[in-house]
Amino acid sequence: MAYDKFTQLRSTMVPLPAENVDTDQIIPARFLKATERKGFGDNLFRDWRYHADGSPKEDFVLNDATYSGKVLVAGKNFGSGSSREHAVWALYDYGFRCVVSSFFADIFKNNCLNIGVLPVTVSVEFADKLFAAVAADPQAEVEIDLEAQIIRLLTDGSEEAFEINSYKKENMKNGFDDIDYLLHMQEEIRAFEQQR
Repeated sequence: MAYDKFTQLRSTMVPLPAENVDTDQIIPARFLKATERKGFGDNLFRDWRYHADGSPKEDFVLNDATYSGKVLVAGKNFGSGSSREHAVWALYDYGFRCVVSSFFADIFKNNCLNIGVLPVTVSVEFADKLFAAVAADPQAEVEIDLEAQIIRLLTDGSEEAFEINSYKKENMKNGFDDIDYLLHMQEEIRAFEQQR
């Protein structure tokens, strides 16, 4: 299995309201030497999280114990810039299973779906509601129901539908990447070959 199955997630949120966050900010280029997907979470937002001497920047959200969870609520245009899939590897390795934003860069969004991080696009108004909820109560939770394609703020029950490609949705539910999907169909592929 390529990654954890995703069906339903209930979690607190980590707010990152900055807009136009590019993939070099998510994982700086100097950390792209590894070819395995492990260890990238240590350098997620490296230059925002740490000073040059390696000490944590206390004012950055990932260094603030007030906030935790598997859902990152990000500002508009999250994941812009280069197409590096390492940015999503870093998010996944850190522990995020869902990123919510009012707009994602297309390549980043597709990388998320290939790696097992659910990108949920919401309206600006709903994103603002999530930011306000977590500011009022860092323990505020959201529930993401992939089957129903609904994200729900549990503090007041407000919800919004989100779109996802049906093929990618099934892969997320099964924990498949594209190769796993083909391997899952190998009996059907063999049967098809024998008929040719």
